[in-house]
Amino acid sequence: MGGEISGLDLRSLTPESAELEEIRAAIYRNKLIVIRNQELTPAEYVDFTRKLGTPQVYFQDNYHHPDFPEIFVSSNVNEEGKKVGVAGTGHYWHTDCQFQQQPLSLTSISPVVIPQSVRATYYIDMAKVYRALPDELKILVDGSTMIHGGNNRYKVQPSDVDKSLQQLIDYMNEIVPPVKHPAVITHPVTKEKALYMSSGFTMGIEGLTYEENQKAMRALFDFTEREEHVHMHSWDKGDIIIWDNRFLLHKSSQLPPGEKSKSYRIGIYDAYPFYIGIKNENHEN
Repeated sequence: MGGEISGLDLRSLTPESAELEEIRAAIYRNKLIVIRNQELTPAEYVDFTRKLGTPQVYFQDNYHHPDFPEIFVSSNVNEEGKKVGVAGTGHYWHTDCQFQQQPLSLTSISPVVIPQSVRATYYIDMAKVYRALPDELKILVDGSTMIHGGNNRYKVQPSDVDKSLQQLIDYMNEIVPPVKHPAVITHPVTKEKALYMSSGFTMGIEGLTYEENQKAMRALFDFTEREEHVHMHSWDKGDIIIWDNRFLLHKSSQLPPGEKSKSYRIGIYDAYPFYIGIKNENHEN
């Protein structure tokens, strides 16, 4: 898993560039790529992702960059005394927007402020995990449907003051109700099969009792999150990191108290359905 590209100036690429096609192919081939030595402004970063596909505007605006809503800001750095973005994002295993009917195809990260200690993202290749599943777990997932939800990851906002927990739960159930996806998905480009679940968002297997699901989820999560399945990528200044959410779970590293970190994330919908058998929705803004 993972490939590196250097010697490119992403600002110079056109939608018809052969280099752009190679970037796309490298993402599907390697599942994760790092493009080195890029110093893009926010506008240039958004422009590059538009050449790859359709940038997502995340459904909660408290994550948005003040000038570019396509940029999801993960930051504990205040700007001129004003909070911008959300701190402490993604410290759990997940794949982006798994709790939506149309999950996010690709994710791109651009580090802006690098902490003094290691700032890393951890990944698990779920195609590899699926191939390695023991028979008793493969029987559980083959032909099954998983239920996913994101309510327990909601970030409380200043506007939520005086709202009860039940009001917040009801609000999240309204805007992102639980969704169902196959437990094993087939990639639309590579045709590889991958286990599609995460301890961050997956609630259970459709049709099992609560007790059966507790046992099944624990066994599947324990196997998936074994140390030998985890790949770590450390961020460097100037990196543009892009990965395929169909294949990879990810989680961010924890920061020591007092250290500053800031990154820009842009989600990208590509030209393909998320998996074979799902409708490819139009995400043009």
